[in-house]
Amino acid sequence: MTTSESHAESSYAWIRLAVALTLMTIGGSGMYSMSVALPPLQAEFGIARATASLPYTLTMIGFGVGGILMGKLADRFGVRVPVLIGSVCLALGFVTAGMSQNLVQFSAAQGLLIGLLGTSATFVPLVADVSLWFTRRRGIAVAIVMSGNYLAGAVWPPVMQYFIDHFGWRPTYIGIGVFCLAAMPLLALALKGKPPAIADAAVPLRSVPPDPDRPLGFSPNSLQALLCIAGVSCCVAMSMPQVHMVAYCGDLGYAAARGAEMLSLMLGFGIVSRLLSGWIVDRIGGLRTLLLGAVLQAVALALFLPFQQLAALYVISALFGLFQGGLVPSYPIIVREYFSPREAGVRTGTVIMATLFGMALGGWLPGWIFDLTGSYRAAFANGIAWNLVTTTIAVFLLTRARRLSVRPA
Repeated sequence: MTTSESHAESSYAWIRLAVALTLMTIGGSGMYSMSVALPPLQAEFGIARATASLPYTLTMIGFGVGGILMGKLADRFGVRVPVLIGSVCLALGFVTAGMSQNLVQFSAAQGLLIGLLGTSATFVPLVADVSLWFTRRRGIAVAIVMSGNYLAGAVWPPVMQYFIDHFGWRPTYIGIGVFCLAAMPLLALALKGKPPAIADAAVPLRSVPPDPDRPLGFSPNSLQALLCIAGVSCCVAMSMPQVHMVAYCGDLGYAAARGAEMLSLMLGFGIVSRLLSGWIVDRIGGLRTLLLGAVLQAVALALFLPFQQLAALYVISALFGLFQGGLVPSYPIIVREYFSPREAGVRTGTVIMATLFGMALGGWLPGWIFDLTGSYRAAFANGIAWNLVTTTIAVFLLTRARRLSVRPA
């Protein structure tokens, strides 16, 4: 690699971003496969719907824990190592799942090979790596690569559904495994070289960089804990409409198809929001972007309370998607701004795992509240309350940064 290629913002950095986006889109197949394979899996094994959903739960748990493991590997050996491991394990997971004879074997393949060791390697390590190759446009670069997760959700379900309808779920799983093994290692080999050091960045720092040993005056683990609490809280609020929109519409007397359309609209505007937030974070920084997203998400949640007309729900769903898409991408930026770059992988993985825990809790908690109260109004209020926790933490950290005269690197 030439000296110019090793610089941040170089043409190679953008090529590397494109490769990372492609890898994340392919690797995301492991997250969305169960949404399509669930019905035929349930029918073949003769199990209940809740039991058939267990592999998805294990996949998400593995994805969260694996993010920390793969992030640590990336910090120590570079991004190539976890991505190559993930490529092989993801392929092996799909093939093993496609040949499984019972739910236990299938769940083990989904949770361990696809979730823990496969898909997780194509998320946190790639996000952390991309954040190290950009300075002025770091926000938009991270937003672009994290959009690979949304792209995977748009691409893989219809592709898998087509092959399942024509060939069955087992050949489809095995075929995806072969494709992953053929394509992903070749892409991983393009991720050559180490990220440029901050001192070699083409653009000077905006101000005095923070002390990575005492970020914002905290110990690194203390600041990490605050970010994890913020991540859990904002995602508890975020997942409430995403998980319960269809059921909420049914309770209001609207067809389930209307709720599905609102969910699709919400996720579509989430892509727009994710990219727009990247542009915003490059101008105001990660903490301010987190605060902005938290406040706007609370506003959108509050709008669900007084407005229940069909047209209004479509508009609010679009606003919610537009407001919430930038929350999760702000965390890797904050990590990059206030922590040592040598810890980018494991720090990012820990915060992302916290957001996933928040999504899981936020999917279950509104259902429990609904069973308790017979209405989603209290569930929306609960989401707003959780969202205020994130807002409070963001305000506190911004105030502390201003008092200490510390600005992000």
